Amino acid sequence: MNLISLIDGPSALIVLGGTLLSTVLRAGWGDCAVTLAKLVQLGRSGFDAQAARAELGRQIQEIRKDGLYRANPHRFGDAEFDEATEALIHQRSIPALLAAHEAHKARRLGEAERAVRTLAQAAELAPVFGLAGTLISLSQLPADGIAHGALTGAISMAVITTLYGLLSANLVLAPLARMVERKSAAEEVARQAMIDWLAQQIARDMPPTRRTSLTAVPAEAV
Repeated sequence: MNLISLIDGPSALIVLGGTLLSTVLRAGWGDCAVTLAKLVQLGRSGFDAQAARAELGRQIQEIRKDGLYRANPHRFGDAEFDEATEALIHQRSIPALLAAHEAHKARRLGEAERAVRTLAQAAELAPVFGLAGTLISLSQLPADGIAHGALTGAISMAVITTLYGLLSANLVLAPLARMVERKSAAEEVARQAMIDWLAQQIARDMPPTRRTSLTAVPAEAV
């Protein structure tokens, strides 16, 4: 098999360029930007649960040492846990910790859903532009007679554009959508386990009557 013969610039331009343009027009710039960000994240390491546990362990030790009313929020670069621990300390409430987590979780899941939906749309459009390339190639045949070379070139382009559309949809776009979905689900499982562990650790140091919700008692009263 001569794989070089499968490389065709005009066919790739019709299928890939048409799919990209149509996806942008259908999904919008916002969803496309979110999708691009999610694709970039696929090449990066995901949520580091061990590092997060170590950093949160320092926060727990500070709370146990100074008390929840006097402890300072410990920031380590993770927006969710930075905001969640700050809410916990400032509002003196485990529900505030969980509410901050849920807000970030909803945002992440929303972005993942947008990216998966956009990639799924692109996967649906790619074969359509493969067919469009086939029709374009056949439309280039002369009406007053078909030379052997022209017929061969038209058939070759028709086949290649169809092939490009099918391969783009089933070997690139649809698998990328599933990769984004799987990575998002795995991160949420890891983050949920971490937030549950953090809440349990904090609850151990609270009086039974205050574990659900602590009122804003002045520091002098503690």
